[in-house]
Amino acid sequence: MIAKLTGRLDSSTAGHAVIDVGGVGYLVEASARTLDALGPVGGDVTIHTEMLVGEDFLRLLGFAKAEERDWFRLLTSVQGVGAKVALAILSALEIGDLQRALASGDSAMIARANGVGPKLAQRITHELKDKAGALGGIAGSSPTRGGAPGPLGDAVTALTGLGFKPGEASSAVAAASEELGAGASLDALVRVALKKAAK
Repeated sequence: MIAKLTGRLDSSTAGHAVIDVGGVGYLVEASARTLDALGPVGGDVTIHTEMLVGEDFLRLLGFAKAEERDWFRLLTSVQGVGAKVALAILSALEIGDLQRALASGDSAMIARANGVGPKLAQRITHELKDKAGALGGIAGSSPTRGGAPGPLGDAVTALTGLGFKPGEASSAVAAASEELGAGASLDALVRVALKKAAK
C-alpha cells in the first residue's frame, strides 16, 4: 500500500508506525529495519502489509520489502514462532544474514534475536534449512537480491512443485541461470534446470 507516514513508535526489536491512507490512519507493526527504512514522519511511503486475524484481534504488519514479508511468513510457519518473534528475528538479522545462518545451520546467529532461545533457534534452523535457498534469492546469488524473485524464484517454485527438494531446485536454477545469462526466460530456465537436476 502507498501511504503517508504520520507517526512512529520505535523500539530496539520492533515497533509501530501510523500510516495515513486516504485520510484513514492505520497502526502498523513492523521490524526495526522496516521502521528505519520508512524515512521521516510526513513523507510518502510504500509498505507491504500482512493482516493477522484472530478471534479477538486484527493486527496489521508492515514490511519495507516484499522479500521481508515472505520471510516473515516462512518464519511464522515454524511451531512456536509468532509474529513478535518473527519481527524480532527480522529486526536482528539482515535477510542475507538470516538466509546464510539457515543454510549453514548456524542456530547461534538466530538466537541473537530478542525472545529466541537456543531450542527455538535450533527448531527454526532445522525446519527452514532446506528452504533458505528458495526464498529471497537463489542460494544467495545476486540476480534477485533486494527485489522480487522474478524468473529465478518462479523457476525454483516450478521445480519444487515437480517434487524436487528446495536445495536441489535452487542449485539447478542457479546453474541454469549461469549457463543462460541474466535475461533468460522462465521457460528456458525451467527446461535447463530440469536437465541439471536430473543429472
